[in-house]
Amino acid sequence: MSRIGKNPVDFGANITVSTNGDVITFVKDKNSVDLDTKGNVDFSVEGSIITFAAKSEAKEHRAFWGTYRALAQNIVIGLTTGFAKQLEINGVGYRAAVKGSVLNLQLGFSHDINYDLPEGLEASVEKNVITLKSHDKQLVGQAAAEIRSFRPPEPYKGKGVKYMEEHIVRKAGKTAAK
Repeated sequence: MSRIGKNPVDFGANITVSTNGDVITFVKDKNSVDLDTKGNVDFSVEGSIITFAAKSEAKEHRAFWGTYRALAQNIVIGLTTGFAKQLEINGVGYRAAVKGSVLNLQLGFSHDINYDLPEGLEASVEKNVITLKSHDKQLVGQAAAEIRSFRPPEPYKGKGVKYMEEHIVRKAGKTAAK
């Protein structure tokens, strides 16, 4: 029995939920998110609560049960409060700036890196901290991982782009022969 899947998802009064076959649509203000269950789980909407159930006792259906419940919960959290990730830039001359829907990064290469922000993602830069915000958890995480991959932090001086909560394990440098 899924411990996550059996919990109901409460979407509150300010989110409108509609179903069309295997697709659940969540709408709040101008944001609309579809969750396609692809027929892997059964679900029911009663009032402001969605409950999920496994389609059968097959292993894959029981696995999808908790997965789709978690995806629905993330959609509700994203539409009500949103998701944010912060990246920190460390290094001499390393800078970032937002110009419209493009994040301009100067990370020690001979050229600037222009990262086109996906639709639905907002970025802001304050000193050496990049903040990414969106109602889609997957979109925020993917964009943060792509930005970090341009210059991952190195273990000797810690230069590069890292998550704010990430801890860089430092290595000792070369020691002089005595």
